[in-house]
Amino acid sequence: MSWLNKVVWDDQGLVPVIAQDHATGEVLMFAWMNREALETTARTNEAVYWSRSRRKLWHKGEESGHIQKVREIRLDCDNDVVLLRIEQVGDIACHTGRRSCFFQQYLAGSGWEAVDPVLKDPAAIYGEHGSGSSVAPHGEGDDRGQLE
Repeated sequence: MSWLNKVVWDDQGLVPVIAQDHATGEVLMFAWMNREALETTARTNEAVYWSRSRRKLWHKGEESGHIQKVREIRLDCDNDVVLLRIEQVGDIACHTGRRSCFFQQYLAGSGWEAVDPVLKDPAAIYGEHGSGSSVAPHGEGDDRGQLE
C-alpha cells in the first residue's frame, strides 16, 4: 500500500502515534504502531497499536471495552508522527481509569502530581490484576512511558 510508504518508520519499523479527542482536541494517549497496526486501523476505523513489550498487535479496548473509533488519521510535516483524531468509547483512554494518560502535571516545588480524577477503578475495568499494578493486563496501557 503506497500510502504506508510515505510514513517514516524508525529502525524497529515503528512510528509514534498520538491519540487526540476529535471534538475537543484533548490529547488522550501516546503509543506506537507498525505497518500492520496502521493498516488495520485505517481499514477498521478502530485504533490498533503495537505493543513493544509483548511484541504483538494490541486493539485498544480489547480488555477494557474502551475502544477508540478513528475519525481521522493525520501525518505530521516530517512524516514521522501519526495523529489519530478519535472518539473515545467509555470516555476513558488510560488504563489507570482516567480520561487521559496525561493526568500528571509538574507543579513547581512539589513535582509531579495527579491532577485529573480516576473515573473508574482499574480493578473494576480489568479485574484483580488492574488493582495496584503499574502495568495493565494484555496490552492495555503499556508502552506509553507515563508514570503510574
